[in-house]
Amino acid sequence: MNFADKLIKAVSAKGNSVCVGLDPRLDNLPNELKLNVDRSNSKSVADAFEQFCRSVVDVVAPIVPIVKPQSAFFEAMGPAGVQALANVVEYASSQNLLVLMDAKRGDIGSTATAYASAYLGSERAGLVSDALTVNPYMGVDTLEPFVDACKGNDKGIFVLVKTSNPGSGHFQDQKLGDSGATLFESVATEIEKLNEGAIGDHGYGPVGAVVGATYPEQLVDLRKKMPHSILLIPGFGAQGGGVDDVRGGFEGNGMGALVNSSRGIIFAYEKVEEGQANWQQAIEAECRKTAELLSVDALKS
Repeated sequence: MNFADKLIKAVSAKGNSVCVGLDPRLDNLPNELKLNVDRSNSKSVADAFEQFCRSVVDVVAPIVPIVKPQSAFFEAMGPAGVQALANVVEYASSQNLLVLMDAKRGDIGSTATAYASAYLGSERAGLVSDALTVNPYMGVDTLEPFVDACKGNDKGIFVLVKTSNPGSGHFQDQKLGDSGATLFESVATEIEKLNEGAIGDHGYGPVGAVVGATYPEQLVDLRKKMPHSILLIPGFGAQGGGVDDVRGGFEGNGMGALVNSSRGIIFAYEKVEEGQANWQQAIEAECRKTAELLSVDALKS
């Protein structure tokens, strides 16, 4: 089954388009996890990250269709961190969640092929996930090995187009030649081409796009420019984006996009007064609240 079809099926089953980001940060972990960590020992930290992410998965798996581990936080802990990340991927998959690896890989030739094998291989092992974020700014040829892996292994990629960070426009908004098109618009055009010949039953190909909630006008335009792409929309919640900001990324049937929320959900217990609820309950409550706000029905136009 085409990755986009798998995703649409999962979104329909859960009734919402929430992607929970797994971004473990030691200082933000619950006291019961971080107080026993030896900060000088990378394995001790990595073990705490794994335990935390597994606990998050336990409470969000019944609610949302997909999670997005952020590779950088695990990689910072060296080999132990990478192993912890692989364990989290395996555990989330075992709980019937789709897994989107946020590693923003991108390189040329054989190197890109190796990255594609590592993250989008045919066998469920190591870091292999259902989808991967990819950086396109070395050229279209750097995307092709990832697209080939997607088509061969029923995986997906989400290509950076218009990212949510304040400085994204420094490069992405640059005008190209006489056409007046921006760099991010040029990337969007290429993404639409890459999906040709690989459109699934629901009208989407395996090549999605990352478009930030912090740029709602561009989000509307890019939805039209990439009708065959699932959009991954970061910037919701902690970064300032709200429901009205993300609405333009969805089709009239409430489908066609994922909205990522990381800190707003996984660290929800930081906003709860001590004694009111345990930390997993706080995460679950915030996840359910977000899922209701971003339900398929709520996003229909």
